[in-house]
Amino acid sequence: MAVIELTRETFASEVLAEKRMVVVDFWASYCMPCRMLIPVLEEASTARSDVKFCKINVDDAQDIAERYGVMSMPILIFFKNGEPVDESIGLITKDELLAILEKNK
Repeated sequence: MAVIELTRETFASEVLAEKRMVVVDFWASYCMPCRMLIPVLEEASTARSDVKFCKINVDDAQDIAERYGVMSMPILIFFKNGEPVDESIGLITKDELLAILEKNK
């Protein structure tokens, strides 16, 4: 399963309206750890087809980043039934990401 690129217009329908777990990567193109996290998300998305993986560029959606208190990147925010339930700040491995998903089942 691919990582879905979100916009301001699609955030609500793709994340907030979703019943299953959604991982949202808040990233920026100039952030090297953010770029390093992309393959981790892609690998995790193939391992967990029951979870939706998305990313949103904070430069294009500053209002959404502010709403969720994004102060540093990369940050993954885990949503369940449209509500944030967990977060992870900084670069993590696929195993660490999968462990967080398991914890928040």
